[in-house]
Amino acid sequence: MIVALLNQKGGVGKTTLALHLSGQWAREGKRITLIDADPQGSALDWSQQRTREGLPRLFGVIGLARDTLHREAPELARDAAHIVIDGPPRVAGLMRSALLAADLVLIPVQPSPLDGWASAEMLALLAEARIYRPQLMARFVLNRCAARTVIARETAETLADHDPPLLSATIGQRVAFADLAQSGRLVFEADDNSAAAREIAALTAEVGRLAP
Repeated sequence: MIVALLNQKGGVGKTTLALHLSGQWAREGKRITLIDADPQGSALDWSQQRTREGLPRLFGVIGLARDTLHREAPELARDAAHIVIDGPPRVAGLMRSALLAADLVLIPVQPSPLDGWASAEMLALLAEARIYRPQLMARFVLNRCAARTVIARETAETLADHDPPLLSATIGQRVAFADLAQSGRLVFEADDNSAAAREIAALTAEVGRLAP
């Protein structure tokens, strides 16, 4: 399965989710390749930091920020259980290529009206891609969510009846993600029983159940 994390809006946590989804699957013994399709190269930076820290490699990270992604990702998928694409913000050609490559698109959103408005552009691109790939699945992921806030609840309620639907698993606003990223680590490596690690495990399991 090729899973692309995409949103036209930057700063919604695409890279963090892509890294942790890849890491959780790798931890379960699956062969994973993460494609860094963001010209900023944050996932590649993370991978290099991990090497500098002397940490073992969990999965491969390849830089592929070009609009031939839809032709190259399926070739890479032959040698992996899953391909995870960390998509670019606001690069239409790259975004379209990632959409055409994917089996499943995850759209991270934060509990904010601004994220909802920004997602409208993403949904237009998704609708365009489905003309060519009608079987393309998509789901919203509520990320950086303070569960008890009114705006988080309202965002979840708004997306509950939406197309694409919202995944049940949500990821909280937790400093561990940012703190650990600086040393190239994932949350389960610091504390396997932390709330952040449990949330990532639940998200990964739910995404896995969508595999065609």
